[in-house]
Amino acid sequence: MLIEALNLVLQPSVILYLLVGVAGGMCIGCLPGLTTTMGVALVLPLTFGMEAVQSILLLIGVYVGAVYGGSLAAILLNTPGTPASAATALDGYKMASRGEAGRALGISTISSFIGGLISCIFLILIAPILADFALKFSAPEFFMLAIFGLCIISSISGKSLFLGLISGFLGMLVATIGLDDITGTYVLLLATLICILALTSFL
Repeated sequence: MLIEALNLVLQPSVILYLLVGVAGGMCIGCLPGLTTTMGVALVLPLTFGMEAVQSILLLIGVYVGAVYGGSLAAILLNTPGTPASAATALDGYKMASRGEAGRALGISTISSFIGGLISCIFLILIAPILADFALKFSAPEFFMLAIFGLCIISSISGKSLFLGLISGFLGMLVATIGLDDITGTYVLLLATLICILALTSFL
């Protein structure tokens, strides 16, 4: 199966899309304010008419390139291009101000390459195990996951538990918008918005 995947990826057209995605992602990552998620969202409409392998690798290239591109702005401008490169600005910009910008960029490039390679290997090894585990999730597990999420509210609410409970309730109301998966009942958006406005009036 891995050999079949390599045969698909190593085609010249697929590699070209991957390189274009990395280059575009680096440009997006260099611009402060455009995150990796925003970059993928901007490129996503371009993949609608493409084949599956080409579109997925293009989006992966944009994501990886944006994560690396954020370090360029962090090192040279002391302005992280993406949130992931915020820590790079602490030491990278100091090295650039001492005239060691090339060394800082080299360290960032090598670190990004090694980290991406290790994460890719771990993904290949662990993804089948995680997929089998995820397929075993059913209604009880999803219910306990939802309960766990609601219990987290008490730990992140800070001093005002009441405001935390209101936020959790508002989140549950917003989550009910749309078609129910089981009954197909449509929850009206207007009724939910009225409930949200009524709750926020107490703040």
